[in-house]
Amino acid sequence: MSKIVFFCIPAYGHTNPTIEVVRELVKRGNQVHYYSFYEFRSRIEETGAVCIPCDDFMPPAPADLDKKVGRDLSSLVDMTVDVTLAMEDKVLGELRAWKPDCIVSDSICIWGKLFAKKLNVPFVCSTTTFAFNQQTARLMKQSLSELLHMLSGMPRINARLRQLRRHGYEIRQFYELLQNDNDTETIVYTSKEFQPMSETFSDKFTFTGPSLAVPKPSGHKKSRPLVYISLGTVLNRQEDFYRSCMEALKSEDVDVIMAVGGRTDVSDLGVIPDNFQIAPRVNQLEVLQEADAFLTHCGMNSVSESLYFGVPMVLFPQQPEEGAVARRVQEVGAGIMLGEATAKKIRSAVNHILKSEEYKNNSERMSMSFHNAGGVKKAAEIIETVIVKAQNNMQNNI
Repeated sequence: MSKIVFFCIPAYGHTNPTIEVVRELVKRGNQVHYYSFYEFRSRIEETGAVCIPCDDFMPPAPADLDKKVGRDLSSLVDMTVDVTLAMEDKVLGELRAWKPDCIVSDSICIWGKLFAKKLNVPFVCSTTTFAFNQQTARLMKQSLSELLHMLSGMPRINARLRQLRRHGYEIRQFYELLQNDNDTETIVYTSKEFQPMSETFSDKFTFTGPSLAVPKPSGHKKSRPLVYISLGTVLNRQEDFYRSCMEALKSEDVDVIMAVGGRTDVSDLGVIPDNFQIAPRVNQLEVLQEADAFLTHCGMNSVSESLYFGVPMVLFPQQPEEGAVARRVQEVGAGIMLGEATAKKIRSAVNHILKSEEYKNNSERMSMSFHNAGGVKKAAEIIETVIVKAQNNMQNNI
């Protein structure tokens, strides 16, 4: 029986893929401690793991969060340094006392990676986005203004890195915080076929496909195509977009399920068309099993779940990382970009997806690659293998 620690950021798209991996590790007899947040506590504890909430160490979300997500590198580094230094006394003390055999940390949850390196504990990177290296980083296609903003923040970034080094964290360049390197054992929750430039990654990268617990279908009674619309859990307060969707599809021969997020007041959207079901949140895995098209913000989790069930997409990315995912969906022929979110363009894009067999066939091709990648069991095997190798190396050095 091994002791395994997980770290993650407070985000559904980064936490959800780890839940079933944790459940599998516990089922295999391992002990798991998960440094997460109260919002995810019940889901984590249902797996049999111990959840250690870290809410008190997180800075408050900025008022302009919608503008910063995926665009403000200096703010990400600020948050990383602040959280790392705020948590280190508590967490390093607990880790030294518990003596974990392995630390698994989300690729964006950089403090988990820093703690593992400082304590010299075997480390596995959990990557819920595409894996990024110097080649694939170009896929982000940041605008000139975003690049200039990043460059203007470099003095502040370098000052924060010096602060980390003073606390014993060996970080030379900022990209070491973010980039997947070829020497780190890395689990990527997609398939080689969907990962851009998968040939540029070392054999330390294991592409396991999505990590899902597939529920029973929602039981939606289908007499015509079902269209699902969601902008995810972060940048989803977009009333004008939802009104355009209602205008676009209210007279079409389709049923629509639209998730609008907890910050959107459904009553503010006006008269709800008869063929629409609107809610703050739905069970996305249930809906996607029966959907014929998905209008999505192109978060990696949402796209992966859509492709897992072979559902083609209308693509409406909101930030650079989502843009990279959307372009990959286009490249494999499983969706089309929406562009401007007018009622006319939404109607045209949705109808095009529904009438074209090509998008459906390509989505099903990606679905097959996901199902064949190994999934939860493969991810758990990688973590256990890292532990066994470390223990064997230790014995050989005695």
